[in-house]
Amino acid sequence: MDDLIRHPLAHARSERGWAQPELARRIRQAALRHGLRSGVDRQRIWNWENNRATPDDDSRMLLADVFEIDQSLVADLRWPHWLPGRDSPIPLGPNSTVPALREALRTSMDRRTFLTYSSTALVGLTHQWASTEPQALASALDGKPVDAELVDLLEATGQKLTGLVTEQRQHTRTLLDAHLTTVTDLIDGRNYTEPVGQRLHALAARLSSTVGWHRFDQGKHAAAGRFWHGALHSAHESGDRDLGAGILSDLAYQATWLKEPKDAADILHSAILHTRHPTARSLLHLRLARAQAALGEAHACRRSLATAEQELGRTEGEPPAWCSWMSPADLLVDSGQCLLDLGEPERAHALIGEGTALLPGARNKTRAVFLSYEAGSFLRAGEADQAAAAAIQSLTLANKIGAPRCVALVRDLAPAFGKYAGREGVDDLLQRARAS
Repeated sequence: MDDLIRHPLAHARSERGWAQPELARRIRQAALRHGLRSGVDRQRIWNWENNRATPDDDSRMLLADVFEIDQSLVADLRWPHWLPGRDSPIPLGPNSTVPALREALRTSMDRRTFLTYSSTALVGLTHQWASTEPQALASALDGKPVDAELVDLLEATGQKLTGLVTEQRQHTRTLLDAHLTTVTDLIDGRNYTEPVGQRLHALAARLSSTVGWHRFDQGKHAAAGRFWHGALHSAHESGDRDLGAGILSDLAYQATWLKEPKDAADILHSAILHTRHPTARSLLHLRLARAQAALGEAHACRRSLATAEQELGRTEGEPPAWCSWMSPADLLVDSGQCLLDLGEPERAHALIGEGTALLPGARNKTRAVFLSYEAGSFLRAGEADQAAAAAIQSLTLANKIGAPRCVALVRDLAPAFGKYAGREGVDDLLQRARAS
């Protein structure tokens, strides 16, 4: 079986049939043409493709020369976003839902795990969503339309699949994909009344959003982005603005995770304007605060946190299902993570600990994430023993529920534990992290 292609540089190279030594040779030749010398070799190419190192300015210029890319793009776009192979989302429009969903389902088999949407394209899609009203669904076509009773069954099944606790949900990937495929086929047939069509689109949006989170937790960011993209089309066609805003906030959360907080903030600013329910608004403001903290925008971050707390305290009927889990525990922990990013570890540590203690037992994936945050806050306070204990708990949970993203959070902490070797629990943690 072919290896996965995890980086745009590897994709650009493989499309041209170049092995790593061949690309290194071409870079050295390009350097000579420019009157320069380059020490790029196969090992350095490997480091770039595995995110172990980033090309310096001269190497980026030479790579652009080798791949015949305009040097202005190198200056305007961050590495590696100017390399060949970035993708563009399908624009919103009449009958765009099915192509977007089928693209997501098809991409699950794609070896190019890096191929996320470009930042510019995602922000553009957000603005299009905010300014475009959904088309009225067409009336039933020839033949017997999809029956409301069948949709009842599909919705009930979807609710069971998406509502499973994390330990069970990790085993339902095939079932969820098949269920989403069935709903997509029914939408594609357009053999339904307008109310039934709206329900089908809303169901497809919820299913595709859930599948997107599964892929995200597995570290498959390209696939996650496509499922959220398909979910956005479905939610838009159903007319559910809050659901669409929530899906945009998922894309923004991913952008922050991938260290692109400015793009996340741009997406969230547009999404918040079209969010109605206070719980939904609270979640979006909280995710905006995380992006602002990563950008170092302390005043804006605190303002967003205050708004998130205020909105969460409002009561206005049942919140939408996609954000019904939002709780004071989430607000406390993410507020603490914001303060960590802003350089306030003592207050951050208190908030993260308080929030983790409040978390319901059923939310083990979130608990694994929170425990990794708690470990980070203990580390910054120099409390290595407690940091190791929290990190071990996080790693144990992450392995149990099959969430590589949570495992990666603990692995990322491992270098900071190095200076505490020999302290209680630290060596055990480092051994477990290497084995995971």
